Amino acid sequence: MQRKNQSSRNRIRVRIRKKISGTASMPRIAVFRSNSEIYVQAIDDTAAHTLAAASSHHMKSLSGTKTEKAKQVGAAIAKQLIDKGINTVVFDRGGYLYHGRVKSLAEGAREGGLKF
Repeated sequence: MQRKNQSSRNRIRVRIRKKISGTASMPRIAVFRSNSEIYVQAIDDTAAHTLAAASSHHMKSLSGTKTEKAKQVGAAIAKQLIDKGINTVVFDRGGYLYHGRVKSLAEGAREGGLKF
C-alpha cells in the first residue's frame, strides 16, 4: 500500500504526463528525486528512447549540498544535450513541487544552455 504522499505525487505525475510529451527534437526532461540523490533523463516519447541521462549518484565529482549537486546535474544534462544538437526541451517535474532541488536542477539546465 502506498503512503499518502506517494499516491498524491503519482496522481499529479499522471496529470502532468497527460499534457506533455517529448519528441526527438524537443525531448522531455524527466526528474526523479530520492532522499539522497537526484536523477534526470531526456526522453523521446515518440520512439520510447532515452537520449541522455545524468544523476548525482553516478557523478562522483560533485560537492556541496543536495541542492548544489542538483544544479550541477542540471548543467551536466544540458551539456550532453547541447553536444547532441538539442537546445529546446519540455520539463517534467515528475509530480514534485517546483521548489528546492527540482528548481535548482532546472536552473542549472537553463544556465547550461537549454530552453524550456
